[in-house]
Amino acid sequence: MSLGMELRLRQHLAITPQIQQALRLLQLSSQEFSQEVEQAVTSNPFLEEDPEAPPQPSAAIAMPAPSETTVSTPDSMESGEAPMPMALHEIGRSGGGSSGDEENDWTEWTESPISLRENLRTQLQLSPMSDRDRTLAYMIIDELTDAGYLETPLEELAELISPEEEVDVCELSAALKLVQQLDPPGIGARSLQECLQLQLQVLPEDTPALPLAMALVNEHFDLLAKREFTRLQQILECDEDALHSARALIRTLEPRPGRVFAPDNTRYVVPDIIVTNQRGRWVATLNPAVQPQVRINRAYADIAAGRNGGGSFSRLLQEARWLLRNVEQRFNTIQRVADAIVARQRVFFSYGEAAMKPMALKDIATELGLHESTVCRVTNGKYMATPRGLFEFKYFFSRQLATEDGGSCSATAIRALMKELIAAEDPQTPLSDAQLARMLAEQGLKLARRTVTKYRTLMRIPSVELRRVAGRGSHVEANAA
Repeated sequence: MSLGMELRLRQHLAITPQIQQALRLLQLSSQEFSQEVEQAVTSNPFLEEDPEAPPQPSAAIAMPAPSETTVSTPDSMESGEAPMPMALHEIGRSGGGSSGDEENDWTEWTESPISLRENLRTQLQLSPMSDRDRTLAYMIIDELTDAGYLETPLEELAELISPEEEVDVCELSAALKLVQQLDPPGIGARSLQECLQLQLQVLPEDTPALPLAMALVNEHFDLLAKREFTRLQQILECDEDALHSARALIRTLEPRPGRVFAPDNTRYVVPDIIVTNQRGRWVATLNPAVQPQVRINRAYADIAAGRNGGGSFSRLLQEARWLLRNVEQRFNTIQRVADAIVARQRVFFSYGEAAMKPMALKDIATELGLHESTVCRVTNGKYMATPRGLFEFKYFFSRQLATEDGGSCSATAIRALMKELIAAEDPQTPLSDAQLARMLAEQGLKLARRTVTKYRTLMRIPSVELRRVAGRGSHVEANAA
């Protein structure tokens, strides 16, 4: 075996730390990006907020199903300092929890809301029972969902307990009964039907329409869910007014008894782009509220420049410059992608979903000379505020479907057309998926019935059977009125 030296040439792509930071900043949402910049300002002495920058307007827009949550924090947390924990009994005492000369204002402290499980445990502590039963009840409480339901079967709970304890399903069922007697009524139910039953059982006996409501929930819950009101009148031998009163009583019940203790999950997003109509032309502009007002501290930069050699100061200064450069590149890329989207979908902003054009990530990437993965990073978690609502960038990307005349149509436009057809249907004879497919084919849009079913399900529109039943119920109620 001989040893020797050999020279080889090889090409490879090296992702530098600057590129890694640019990619990470580009894929962050506006809230995550703001937190990233704040953390950099806190840790890097060469970065500071720009006092000469104009104040940023507030542009928080509520979203029904967003990805981020806006949380207000005390001043100490915004400055990067962890607040000192304080017990509730210490609030109001002189110097309690304060290490400085200034006293804390007791109005700045609020008691955290009690959770559902804490409320139920407190009630159990006031109820006389054995320690064994209390432990089993605690176990069931821990398994409850935020809505107050027990979704875990008792058999599975019994398997989680050590065999030495000799706990069977009957004993767990008794503990569940104890939990179901707690407040609010309906807690610990394993189904919606049981939840309504528990709430009806605690109502006073003289409650109007209570016997009929209990019969509906206990014996004919499936027919009630299908709104088979005519059949229910025949089975229960009651008139329409009595059935209406029983249904009205059931509607007063709470289908999610734990909702009152659930935390506020209202989510907010700040749009990155604002689309406006300027003299008949749709224009996309960056939202000033998402642009950080950060700059290099010139005093520290001059000191670092006067030092000889590298050192930590030069490294921190270089990192600060990289950050500002990557921040600028982030917003330039978002602006370019938004301009391209608005230019291609300008008909949508004028006429709505039915005018949405098919568009793919590859189309924007080719037009702007970017990689498709870069466009994907921009479209995820970035929002656009328009006169038609607040949309995520990726909402404007829809698959292309061919038409009979050789043209193309977007899936979003087809769903909008389906929604219009279903809205205009006769409630007594709603359109089936096959009929919808034929009506779309008459307009030059060839879709298979299973595709129509898929789009209808995505839009959360009930099937033809459920819409027919609902139409009959509304017809009966209209005649009664």
